Order: sequence, then structure tokens, then C-alpha cells
Amino acid sequence: MAVQETRQLVNPTLEASLTNFLKKVDPLVGQQLNTSTYAPQVAARNALQTAPETAAAGLGSLTGTGAGTGQGSIQSYMSPYQTQVMDASLAEFDRNAAMQQTGARDQAIQSGAYGGARQGVMAAETMRGSNMDRASLQAQLLNQGFNQAQTARSADLTAQQGLGGYQQQLGNAQQGFDQAGLDATQIANREAEFEDFTRLGLVGQQLAQIQPGAFASQTVGYAPPAAPSSPMTNFLTGAAGGAGIMGKMGLFG
Repeated sequence: MAVQETRQLVNPTLEASLTNFLKKVDPLVGQQLNTSTYAPQVAARNALQTAPETAAAGLGSLTGTGAGTGQGSIQSYMSPYQTQVMDASLAEFDRNAAMQQTGARDQAIQSGAYGGARQGVMAAETMRGSNMDRASLQAQLLNQGFNQAQTARSADLTAQQGLGGYQQQLGNAQQGFDQAGLDATQIANREAEFEDFTRLGLVGQQLAQIQPGAFASQTVGYAPPAAPSSPMTNFLTGAAGGAGIMGKMGLFG
């Protein structure tokens, strides 16, 4: 049976390019890649992120009752002028009380009741009422100072929490910037490691886009030789031929 085979011949103008291309590709087949040069990395946390966490450890002193006199206590937020204000207020109260007691004594003297039992009872009641008023004024001043200190401590807690949140935002932004730098370096290192593969891949794509019709083609025909005949076949063929001839001559009647 005849066999027909069509072969696509390499264009002589591209033969050198294909040869050089394959010479470059073959060494890359078994080449090991240094993946450590472009391994993913995570940007480290910065001081703006860790500082608020450290500061938050001390915010517990700004919650609860705030008893004591240490840092974060109500006492630490009391106005340094609280004592002066209280002393001045009580001194003024005592001066007014003394003036009232003097006026009551003078009135008792004028009425001739000074030194009597009734005058003594009235003086004692006046003194008791004055002392109660003085104690009430002192308690009021102390409570006012306490409320002011509590408000100041609450405002300090809110301010520190807000500052911590702002620092955290700045720290996250800084970490994001650092991470972008690491990612850019990773991409650059990876591109450098794959540069040979990328370049040859682009060249191979260009070579593959050349249409097959641009190359010369050759059709080759092939027909196998006939099998040799055997001696018996030759004899029978010859005998049949001879008999035919003799028959035509009338030798067989």
C-alpha cells in the first residue's frame, strides 16, 4: 500500500532563531528557583500601634471608685486650690457667725437678759446651729470638689482613649505603607527570578504566531515493492501460458 507523507519544513530564515531559542530553553527545564528572594513578608507592628496598648494597661486606675491617693485616684484630680477655697469659705462663715453671736450678746445686754438661763440656752442653740451650718458648708465644698475631680478624671479617660485610637489609626496607616513597600519588593524580586522564563516565553509566543503556511512544504510518496513470486507460482504461470499456446496450434486435438 502506498503511503503519502507531508512534511513541514523549517523556514531557513527562522531556523537560526529556533535553534537559539531551544538552546536557551533547555537549561531552564531543570533550573531551581530561589523562592526565598520573593517569599511573602508581613510588615512589623510599629510604636504607634504598641504604645496605646501599653498605655491602656494603666487605664484601669481611671475606672471604678478611684479610692486612695495614687495616680488615677479622685484625690489626684482634686484641684490644688481646693484647700484654699475651703479655708477661705469657712473663715468667712466663722467671721459672720462671730458677728451674729456678738450682736445677740449685745442685744441680751441691752435687754438685761445677758447671763440668764434663757440667754444661755439661746446662745447654745445659736452656736449649735452655726456649727451645723458650718459642717454643711464644708460638706458641700468637699462634695463639689469631689464631683469636679470625678468629671476631670472621666474627661481624662475619654481623652486618653481618643488619643489611643488616633495613634492606632496612624500606626495602621504606617504599617500599611510598610506592607506596600514589602509587597513591591517581593514582586520585583519575583520578576527578577522569572526574567529568563518571561523573556523566552514572550519570544516563544511570537514564534508560535507565525502561520504554518509561511513555511515551505514537501509531499513525499512511498510505494512498497511487490513481494517476489515463488518458483511454483512461476512454473504454474509458465505452464498455463504454454498450454494456451499449444492449444491454439491444435496440438491437443
